[in-house]
Amino acid sequence: MYKTLESEKKYFILDMDGTFYLGDQLLEGSLDFLEELVDKGRQFLFFTNNSSKNRQVYMEKLRAMGCYIDENQLLTSGMVTISYLKKTWKNPKVYLLGTPALEQDFEDNGIQLTEDNPDALVVGFDTTLTYDKLEKACTLIRNGVPFIATHPDNNCPTEFGPIPDCGAMCAFITQSTDVLPKYLGKPHTETLDYITSYLNCTKDELVFVGDRLYTDIAIGANHGATSVLVLTGETQMSDLETSEVKPQLIVPRLIDLAEYL
Repeated sequence: MYKTLESEKKYFILDMDGTFYLGDQLLEGSLDFLEELVDKGRQFLFFTNNSSKNRQVYMEKLRAMGCYIDENQLLTSGMVTISYLKKTWKNPKVYLLGTPALEQDFEDNGIQLTEDNPDALVVGFDTTLTYDKLEKACTLIRNGVPFIATHPDNNCPTEFGPIPDCGAMCAFITQSTDVLPKYLGKPHTETLDYITSYLNCTKDELVFVGDRLYTDIAIGANHGATSVLVLTGETQMSDLETSEVKPQLIVPRLIDLAEYL
C-alpha cells in the first residue's frame, strides 16, 4: 500500500456513481477532495461507465450538486464506443439499445441509427429498454451482426440499492443467442487508450479511483496503472478476500484520499 502518491501521478480518473455521488446525493467530502487536488497541482477527469446519460446531462447533474466543471473534464463509455465504431467502420450504421441521450450523442457524432442491416448492435445502459428492443437485438445477432456493449457493469449503484445495468441487459441477450458482446468502457484497453490519448499522457501518470473491482480497479490492475478503491459504492472489504483484482490503495471515502497527495 502507498503512503503517498508520487508527484508523477498527475491525473486522477474519478468514477462517479458510488464514488463521487450515490444516485442524486453527493457523497460527503467529494467537493473538498477536488479542491485538495487542485491545491496540490494535480488534475482530475471524471470517467463514468454509465452510458445512460451523455456529457451534457452529467454536467447538469453535477451542477445541481454544486460541482462546476468544464466540459473537457468529463468522459463516458458512450464516447469511447463512438470512437471505436468510427475507427472500425467508415460510416457506421448501428442498431442501438440506449436512452434518448445516448442516441443523440451517436447521431451528433455522425453514426446512423437503424434497424435495417446495421454494421453493429450496440447495447448501452438503456433505462428505456423494452422487450421489442431485446427481440430485435437477438434476431440481429443470430443473423451475424457484431454485438458490442458500452461497458460491462452488471448493476448501477443508487441511494436505494443497485439496479440492473448494461451487463445484466447483455446477459439476457447472451442467454438467448449464446453470443458474448465485445465490451468497451472500463476496464478495457480501448478506454485506457482513449484516456491517455485524450490527456496526451502515459498510463504511469494516471490514478484510477472508483468503487468497483472489476471495472475501476481492474483497468489499473490489468494495464499496470495505479488504482484506488473507495468503499462508498459496490465493493466491501470482504470482497477483496476472494478477488484476484487488487487496488494499490484502499480508502473509506474519496476525501480520505487527500492525505495521500
